[in-house]
Amino acid sequence: MLPLRDENPSRTKPVITVALIAVNVAVFLYELSLGAGLERFMMASAFVPARMFGGGPYPGGDLQLGGALLSMFLHGGFAHIGGNMLFLWIFGDNVEDRLGHVRFLVFYLACGFLATYAQAVAAPGLAVPTVGASGAIAGVLGAYLFLFPRARVLTLIFLGFFIDFIEVPALVYLPLWFLLQFVSGIASLGARSASQSGGVAFFAHIGGFIAGPLLLILLGGLRRRPARRRPVGLA
Repeated sequence: MLPLRDENPSRTKPVITVALIAVNVAVFLYELSLGAGLERFMMASAFVPARMFGGGPYPGGDLQLGGALLSMFLHGGFAHIGGNMLFLWIFGDNVEDRLGHVRFLVFYLACGFLATYAQAVAAPGLAVPTVGASGAIAGVLGAYLFLFPRARVLTLIFLGFFIDFIEVPALVYLPLWFLLQFVSGIASLGARSASQSGGVAFFAHIGGFIAGPLLLILLGGLRRRPARRRPVGLA
């Protein structure tokens, strides 16, 4: 099921959501410019769980705060960044509208950090980089579900040769998405390598999705922001 848009207009311009998309795209273009040096750049700069917990050539003990931050903006291909930015565009504006621009940025980055470390705990010996915005975006999805369970999401459905467009309530779509991540994450625990698990950081999705509502509450996102009053012209 591929989301296309939600029927949930926001009251303010999603400047942080747009800025995050722009930064992700800019970083991805930089990745493309590296050519054969991309793998070396990823290994040197991105978050690698084994550097934190030990494994392979790494002694462990390195939290890699900078690497965790950078990894939120790195992607492994066009489909990877395209899917992530689509989800951020659809669901990010409403969460930003509720939190406000500054708190939404704090929320997004905090979700990304927690998601990255959740994946590291689940796969502590993984000696390859964990990259992608999906952990932070999963936090956005969790918060969206908490705030707007009745919002409807226009979804593209693929069933073999059958293709259709249907509107699905967020209360249905997002729990199904989380269930898929959870089942896939449990299945990936038996994999010995990233390639055997499909290369997807399922526990980053799980961790981010759970962190989203908790951080939303901590940041005061349950309180509705007053609508801005338009200035009244004098006659």
